[in-house]
Amino acid sequence: MSMEQQIERLYRQHSARVLATLIRLTGDFDLAEEAMQEAFASAVQQWPGEGVPEHPVAWLIRVGQRRGVDQIRRRQVIRRHAREQTPLEEASLPAGLDALESLDAVTIQDDMLRLLFTCCHPALAMADRVALTLREMCGLTTEQVAAALLARPATLAQRIVRAKRRLRELGLPYEVPEAAALPERLAGVLRVLYLVFNEGYSRSDGEALLDVSLAEEAIRTARALVELLPRGEAFGLLALMLLHDARRAARQGADGELVPLEEQDRGRWDRERIEQGLACLARALELTPIDPYTLQASIAAVHAEAPRAEATDWARIVRLYAALQRRQPSPVVALNQAVAVAMRDTPEAGLHQLATLGDEAALADYHLFHAARADLLRRAGRSDEALLAYRQALALCGQGAERRYLERRLAELEC
Repeated sequence: MSMEQQIERLYRQHSARVLATLIRLTGDFDLAEEAMQEAFASAVQQWPGEGVPEHPVAWLIRVGQRRGVDQIRRRQVIRRHAREQTPLEEASLPAGLDALESLDAVTIQDDMLRLLFTCCHPALAMADRVALTLREMCGLTTEQVAAALLARPATLAQRIVRAKRRLRELGLPYEVPEAAALPERLAGVLRVLYLVFNEGYSRSDGEALLDVSLAEEAIRTARALVELLPRGEAFGLLALMLLHDARRAARQGADGELVPLEEQDRGRWDRERIEQGLACLARALELTPIDPYTLQASIAAVHAEAPRAEATDWARIVRLYAALQRRQPSPVVALNQAVAVAMRDTPEAGLHQLATLGDEAALADYHLFHAARADLLRRAGRSDEALLAYRQALALCGQGAERRYLERRLAELEC
């Protein structure tokens, strides 16, 4: 592996760690990013001749720290000459920036936690938390984040700038919450990662069904979180992500079209990822109480462990959805439970449960509700009603691959 490739790999794997510590040292997101880029540029210049340092992450942080000091002093000189402000020798640096502290693995890991909780601070709107997490924690470029969130790069850049400004104006501490506040704050962090993964696993709009890089970034960040904070709900979310993502290769045919779960070639499922997911689920179940992410992961595990679609333990899935509905009631959970009842019993039994959800405002414009109803009507032999339901689902669906799947179902019924 060439030196350039080594540095590129180091950037992919550790740039977030370097940035997290530099943000703590400089007290400024933008300055820390500049310092980190300069540190990696120095590595490109120096390492080919000097060799890779024994502790490359610490080396990069040290260099970035010095670049941060230099940048702050330059800014102070400019302000002093422009407005005759405080003399340079009396100007202060952020606390700790001019001191070379011990940079052991624990300190750097703690900085990663600080960065994650800061990006997901409840003072920010959820859309801003997602964008900031992708940009700062996952290390995606502004253009990559914009593409992932289906936004214009200029608009996305403004959102990130506003989020950073709000954090700065509020003077929020760059820290992991105290133990008493941790459960509430952790829930927000997990929610952000859940949203990031879902958007990558099944795009809400556009032609592509999957955004592999987005799903992978969510999984990578969740892995880091469970290493830093091994709590049950964090393991439950990681298990959920891994078990769903294991089916990635089978979710699309050779033509890129959507393949429903029951028709997927289970030989294409990633068994190693399934084993990882099951191991995380076992850890989550050990760390009580059982949370909604762990229950969802348990449902995914039932599918993962079934050798064939017809061998799926639908009775267990129904029970798990009932438990999930008790813990986190929602119309979407009730919808999924009704589909599971249909698979356990009969399509008519599922339709009976769906009928009780028809007045839910949250489902009226949800295309998957109408698609599920259409599928059960088709299975029940009620073709005319199924046609109407498929058309309703199609009118509400904005995702290209899902639209084409619904169109195929319609064409089959119309023949």
